Amino acid sequence: MLRVFATAILLAAPIGAQAACEPGEVKATMSVVTALQGHPKGEAALALAERVNTQLNGRMCMEVFGRAELFDDDEALVALLDGRLQLAAPSLSKFEQYTKAFRLFDLPFLFDGPVEVMNFQNSPTGQQMLSVLDPSGLTAMGFWTNGMKQMSANRPLVMPGDAEGLTFRIQPSDVIEAQFDALGAETKRLAFSKVYEALVSGEVQGQENTWSNIYGNKFYQAQDGITATNHGYLGYLVVTSGAFLESLDPVLRDEFLLLFELTSHEYNGFAYETNEARALDVWRRTQKVVELSDDQVAAWREAFAPVYEIFGPEIGFDLIAEAQRFNASAPVEFGDAPPRGTAIVRRGPIVTRNETGGDGAQPATGRILQVSP
Repeated sequence: MLRVFATAILLAAPIGAQAACEPGEVKATMSVVTALQGHPKGEAALALAERVNTQLNGRMCMEVFGRAELFDDDEALVALLDGRLQLAAPSLSKFEQYTKAFRLFDLPFLFDGPVEVMNFQNSPTGQQMLSVLDPSGLTAMGFWTNGMKQMSANRPLVMPGDAEGLTFRIQPSDVIEAQFDALGAETKRLAFSKVYEALVSGEVQGQENTWSNIYGNKFYQAQDGITATNHGYLGYLVVTSGAFLESLDPVLRDEFLLLFELTSHEYNGFAYETNEARALDVWRRTQKVVELSDDQVAAWREAFAPVYEIFGPEIGFDLIAEAQRFNASAPVEFGDAPPRGTAIVRRGPIVTRNETGGDGAQPATGRILQVSP
């Protein structure tokens, strides 16, 4: 029987999905910091719980808590390791204390859009990145997507210089901090749950986020303009502990992981649709969305170029080039190599062959690049 019910029946109650677990069932609790209903991550978590509670009924039950009701992302990672929590999905920027590998996804203008990101994440190189957390005791189950980030502030942002002197809320990411440093802006690291209050109070004057987050958390109400920059990516890594997975019966573990894969595939597509709809919702409510011209976008890309100079050697120019290979606007052919110094991408700050070291040859299709933790 289906044993999930929403605790949001009362308007004042936190949104969650709790399972009335039966004796002998393995209980899996998941914590997310976003809303559950109407948010890509929340909807994926609810869908996974419904499948677990229906198809694994009698053997496993799953409950989900949203809006950081149980833990914020940092607390959730600790709770996973000490057994108080079984599943979480922090943003990729939240893992810097465990690995620097995911800094790749914080680079500005790295990808054309969310489809290109997902294609890279599903590639051999992207899948190999999932193993970098293993030494920490955490196990990465897979990527969940939200979408591309837009920038907003208490004044319209048209050119990079418009951000100078403002303070922006950021996630705990050195790459994102450097991104705003390049604009002459200040940054403040705040939990997601604190962003709206900080915008209203003036503690920060701007932020970057996806359309679903901007709309769902009403950030647009506290900003005088939102610029459709599509400059960065916001995605999540669904994690558990190695100890929890190993504790499961092998057959149950395989069935659970299969349900996770099916849910991820379905709801990563849902995330794209959700952000398209929320972008329209924001426009209808504010009429203050700034659309950039090609020349203006080029100016933003140029302004962010120093971020690549700072973090490119650490992340690896070969890995950056491999990720950019998935951009539909600039497919890389793996036939005859052009002369050294020829640009191999058109979107984002240009990575050239002579920056990748060696003879500059591009990786072959399907090659798994080694990712350092």
